[in-house]
Formats: sequence, structure tokens, C-alpha cells
Amino acid sequence: MKKSKRTSIRTKITLSLAATILIMVVMSCAITMIFIKKYFYHSMEQMLLDTYNSCNELFGRDEDIDSKELANDVINQSGAMIFIFDSVNMHVYTTVNEEAAVYNNLSFIADYFNYSGGKNPDNPKIKRKQIEKTDKYDIQITNDRNTGNSYYDVVGFLDNGFVVIIRKPISSVDSTIVTSLKFFLLVFSVVALLGFVMVYFISNAVAKPIKNLASVANRMAQLDLDVKVDHASNDEIGELADSMNEMSYQLRNTLTELQQANAKLQTDIDEKVQIDEMRKEFLSHVSHELKTPIALIQGYAEGLKDNVTEDDESKEFYCDVILDEAGKMNKLVRQLLDLNELEFGVDRVHPVVFDIDALIKNVVDSSSILVEQNHAEVELADELNDVCNVYADEFMIEQVFTNYFTNALHYCNDGGKVRVWTANKDYDQPRRTEDGLVTGNLRVFVYDEGPNIPDDELDKVFIKFYKVDKARTREYGGSGIGLSIVAASMAAHNKNYGVYNVENGVVFYFDLDIIQQDDGEPEMIPENNADNTSEQ
Repeated sequence: MKKSKRTSIRTKITLSLAATILIMVVMSCAITMIFIKKYFYHSMEQMLLDTYNSCNELFGRDEDIDSKELANDVINQSGAMIFIFDSVNMHVYTTVNEEAAVYNNLSFIADYFNYSGGKNPDNPKIKRKQIEKTDKYDIQITNDRNTGNSYYDVVGFLDNGFVVIIRKPISSVDSTIVTSLKFFLLVFSVVALLGFVMVYFISNAVAKPIKNLASVANRMAQLDLDVKVDHASNDEIGELADSMNEMSYQLRNTLTELQQANAKLQTDIDEKVQIDEMRKEFLSHVSHELKTPIALIQGYAEGLKDNVTEDDESKEFYCDVILDEAGKMNKLVRQLLDLNELEFGVDRVHPVVFDIDALIKNVVDSSSILVEQNHAEVELADELNDVCNVYADEFMIEQVFTNYFTNALHYCNDGGKVRVWTANKDYDQPRRTEDGLVTGNLRVFVYDEGPNIPDDELDKVFIKFYKVDKARTREYGGSGIGLSIVAASMAAHNKNYGVYNVENGVVFYFDLDIIQQDDGEPEMIPENNADNTSEQ
């Protein structure tokens, strides 16, 4: 379905407000044109009556009055012509020039009104339209047939019996109406123009935050939940902006929690797959490792049972093979149990403070027979004669160093060197433990003078059952598990370990925390500030 062309909110607001202003201006013009004449005529009647009442008040005083006082003292807002006739004393009071033609007309009306009592509307010289009639005065529209002009007249008697005529030409009222209409039309036009200009800016001001909200909503639809609506007004748009910001915050938190849950689920799935693969691999490797010694034990045991050989020397050889293979199987099972407990069992790390130099010397001394059998030359660095306290699980670290050292003895050349040394680095931020202050990192190196490990296999030597030289490993009874125990032990300590090639040999290393036992109470540093990232 084809999408219709979009009309912007600014355009809609502009058109709506402009139409509203236009309708209001047109209605104002129509109302003005319809009612302005009635309004002016009504206002004129009120002003003429005010003039009549003012004349009545003026002539109600007991004093002589002349035409000058009449012009000055009477309220005459409309500027009407005033004619007052004293029929007893035959005296005229007027604001009209006696030489003007309108004076004669006013005199004639006064005479007529005085002598006829206003009862004869059919006088041929006067044509009038009565607007209002009371006991004291009539309000009428009078047509002057001589001049063809029309007048608004208040004709009647004052309280003292004087005839009064107050006249205002209708033409002057009509001209005022026309002038007012022109002025109103001009004002309405200017107001409409200014209104349209204001509508443009108002629509922009109103549409801008709405467009901003729409832009933010579109970005939210694209899952950009870090976007915020900047709108500080305390109105419905501001409330909507706050709601959108809160929605963005909640969605971001929910999405983060969902991603974390998905990541954890994926990790669990990966771990399950890895465990399944490790289980399959484990069964495969164990089967492979046990197949040879079981076959040997079975073969030599059957030979003894069937009396394949009669001499005692051969029987003793058969028994030695069976015991040797059984010992290898026993060693393999114990290593597997240790590795399984490290990888899947309870956390076995029980850190204590011990002298790593003394541990290294003890392992080297206890391996003297193995050193002689491999015709190796062991060199210990001078710094190993000092005391260096470390903080770790002493039993596990002894296993780690023993595996490194025996591995070096087995793989070094006949008469080759095995060298052990250490290097330490102080931490920028020591950390406090219950046994002392961890001040630095100690790296223990074990070098064997022998063949290099192929570069593409360096990262595999710590994998269970992996053997670089399978024939040589089998020769000294290795199972490929020792370095896996090293990896699991160092991972449990959350410390680095690894291997690299050098000229004419291979170097294995592992890291430990150096600890200083003192009575001080330095500031506690969180454990995660230490350099304790594992690596292979």
C-alpha cells in the first residue's frame, strides 16, 4: 500500500491558527458592519438626551441665562444644535447662528410644536419618523425638504415650559460610521497580518519540541536507548518528554538485563557444550592412556599364568613390567582426580605465607635421583638463597613447580642444563590481606636446554593429554596431565602462567604474590586492583 504524503505538524498548526485568525477577523468585520450603525445611533440618542437633561438643569435655575451660557454650560458631547424658545417672553436661546438657514427651520419647528402641541404630524413642511415618545419630549428623525438633509431631533418641553429642539445631522453620524468602518477594517487587516506572522513563529515554537520528540522516538525505535529528550517546560510536552526519558531508562535497563541473561544463558550453553566435549575428550584420552598399560599388564599376566617362561629372571621381568604399568596407571588416576577436583570440584585454594625459595630448593633436592638419571645440570639463581615470602596455596604451588621441574628434566638434552630463577615487580597499589601486605608480583622461571616447542603448539601444551613428543612422553611415563594441573592451579589463584621458546631451549613461568608481614595498618586496597589476570 502506497504511503500518503506526510503533512508536518508545523504546517497543520500554522494552517489551523491562520484559519482561526481569519475566521475571527471576518466575523469581527461582519459584526461591526451589522451593528455599528445601531450602536452609533443609540449612542447619539443617549448623548442628545444627556444634552436635553443638561438644558433642563440649566434653565431650572432662578437666574438669567443667555445663549452664550447655553453654549458653554450645557453638556453637548455630540455637538448638536440647540434651540430653546420662551413662548411667553418671546425669547430664543440657541447655539445656532441666527442668520443660518437651519435657524429658520428650527424656529418653524418650534412654532409648529408650540402651537399645535405636536399633535399634527401631517404638516406639509415637516416629515418626521418617530423613534421614541414621552410626555416631555419626542425623539424623531426629521427630513428637511428644503435642503434634503436628515436630522436626529429631540423635540419637547423643558420643565419650565420652554420649547426645546436638539438637532444633530444624520450625515455627520453616517460619516463617522464610515470613517470608523474604514479604521476598523485597517486595524483588522493589520491585526490579521501580524497574527499570521505570530502564527508562523508560534507554530515553529510548538512544533519544535514535538519534532524533537518524534526524532527521539525514531532513534528509540532503532534501539538507541542512550538518547535523551531535552525539554524543561512544565507542560504536557515536558511531561511527555519526562515519560519518554523514563521509558528509555527502563528499556535500557531491561534490555541490559535481557542481554546479560542471554549472555549468561549462552555462557551456560557454551559451558555445557564444552563440558560435553571435555567429557568425550576425557573418555577418549583416558581410554587411550589406559589401553597400553592394561594390554601390557594383561599380556604379561597371561604369560605368567601360562608359564610361558620357566626361569626366575624372566618371571621377575614380567612382574616388574606389570608393577611399572600399574604404577603409571595409579599415577594417571591420581592426577586425573586432582585435575578434576581443581576444574570441577570445591575451591581448594587455601593461601598461606611461605618461603618460595625454600620450596624450590626442597623440590630440587628431593629430585636429585631424577636429575642423575637424566644426566641434567641444575643451576639455581643466586637470589634463591634469600628469603622471599609469597602468599598462595603452598601444596598447589609445590605441584606447579614440581611439574615444571620434572618436565624440564625429561625434555632437556642429555647433559643439558635446567636453570631456575625469579624476578619481581612492585605493585603501584599494595593491598592488605589478613596475613600481611601484598606488595608485588614474583615470577618464577624454569628453563630447560633442549628442543623448542613448535610455535603453533605453544598455546596447546597446557591442554589435557596434549603431548608434543608422544614417543618421548611415553618413554618416561608422562600422561600429558601435569601441565593441565599447572593451568588449573594458576587459574584458581587467578595468576599468570605460560611458556615461550628461547635459543636452545624452552622457558616455563608462573606468577605469585609477594607478601610482607608487618604490624602496620596501611589503607585497604580492593583485591581487583592487583595484577592477577591469568594468561597462557
